[in-house]
Amino acid sequence: MSVSGCKRSLLGALGMVCALVLVGCASSGVNEGQGPEITYKRQAYVIGIGDQLRVDVWRNQELTRDLVVRPDGLITMPLMGDMQAEGETPEELAAAISNELGVIIISPEVSVTVTNPVSVAYQYRVRAMGQVNEAVSIAFVDGMTVVDLVLAAGGISPFGAGNRAVLNRETPDGYVEYPVRLDDILNKGDIRTNYPLQPSDILTVPEKSVFRGEL
Repeated sequence: MSVSGCKRSLLGALGMVCALVLVGCASSGVNEGQGPEITYKRQAYVIGIGDQLRVDVWRNQELTRDLVVRPDGLITMPLMGDMQAEGETPEELAAAISNELGVIIISPEVSVTVTNPVSVAYQYRVRAMGQVNEAVSIAFVDGMTVVDLVLAAGGISPFGAGNRAVLNRETPDGYVEYPVRLDDILNKGDIRTNYPLQPSDILTVPEKSVFRGEL
């Protein structure tokens, strides 16, 4: 075979390998090209079963109550009996209570506060697992980043391959993986992959591999 023929064969083989690598990356759900998109949008809180509420009726202390939303979604208020709480925002529930009390009290002023949002305790959380010093599941707070989650987990363990960490984000099409270079973030100050978090994010740090020269 001629030299030019060998070159063409070699280029063709390399093209096949590249194509297989790209297909493999696409099928794994790994997104190498860009950071994760924030799809979480803050919305008015909706009361759920198990939530603890504080109902304040101004100038009527005897009607003020600390209540828990029952499994049937109702709460019980003095003079009014059972009221639907599940599925209502605190403002909507306050307006409903005020409307009912208006039959008895002139211009009642009612406020409802969710003192313990039990119903969403596990919906609005972020988690770190794998080779971190302490696996954690903590409440999401607006403004949290990957670094905040790693610090809450006590940092990377001595066996963690920080630059092969992965952020898993739930999307309408399923979970998508975004590579995170934790070693570069923590040791070099390179914050390009210090992504903002959103509820349900999971950060996974794999174990170091001797075959990758990490040990």
